[in-house]
Amino acid sequence: MSLRRPRAAIALAGVALLTTALAGCSTAASSAEGSGSGDAGYAVDSSTLVFGVVPDSVDTETNYQPLMDYIAQETGKTVEYHESTHYAALIEASIAGQIDVASFSGFTYVTATNNGAELTPISSITTAEGQEPGYFSQAIVPKGSDITSIADMAGKKICFVDPSSTSGYLFPSYALLEAGIDPEEDITPVFAGKHDVSVQKTGEGTECDAGFAEDSEVAKSDAVEVIDEQMVPGAPIVESDSLPDDVKQQLKDVLSNVTADQIVESGIESADSEGFRAVFFQTTPVDDAYYDEIRDICEKTNATQCQA
Repeated sequence: MSLRRPRAAIALAGVALLTTALAGCSTAASSAEGSGSGDAGYAVDSSTLVFGVVPDSVDTETNYQPLMDYIAQETGKTVEYHESTHYAALIEASIAGQIDVASFSGFTYVTATNNGAELTPISSITTAEGQEPGYFSQAIVPKGSDITSIADMAGKKICFVDPSSTSGYLFPSYALLEAGIDPEEDITPVFAGKHDVSVQKTGEGTECDAGFAEDSEVAKSDAVEVIDEQMVPGAPIVESDSLPDDVKQQLKDVLSNVTADQIVESGIESADSEGFRAVFFQTTPVDDAYYDEIRDICEKTNATQCQA
């Protein structure tokens, strides 16, 4: 059974936004707010780098601030934070040339490049020493739930994150299909918008009987338990191909292999915090081929969001 598009009203709204953004990417590139208004090759101007992120949790900006401060210090440019309201908006912004450097999800990167965004992966953030790039998409249920496997989710209300989320939708949809459950027909999807909200709603057990989210957010909750998990390729830090060659090389030098300790030693004192160290140990280089697994799952699910 192919995965075409979510049926619930909120899911339809999310996909409609994505479809509109991608179908009109050439229009967006010329008319979207803030696009192409500055120096050639930059989202804004040659003294500014716009740093885009997917809206993962309420702590997203706090988590990325030390890294943005480090980029600013090492490049001598102002780094402007750009958090999109949803994944589709970040994809649209990247297609429209509004982003210089960004932290994407793997699925968002594949979707964006499939639809004309000119981006190159630099590295992926790891959170512990010796860890390979990657993290887990976890299937969760409220503590004490009688749902003990993904197969038990048939007929239930299931929390996802966003139609363009790697660990919060694409990998969960594949896991459901592997368990014989059509994610369009056999469950009621609920789109929470962010990983922490998916965890929260699942833990409350009212809007969602079960759900999916990335492991780092699941670990913060004592209201849910994990019943399954899948390894997901690490989310890429990407740079815009339109940047001048010297700036692209500078970003690669700054972001390919850097540890939290090195960021602290460079003078970014805010990096020496429990919050930042919980989400950032170091970066590890990755390339485009690293995301072929996501392309493979896109093919297996026939997900609309994967298609150009």
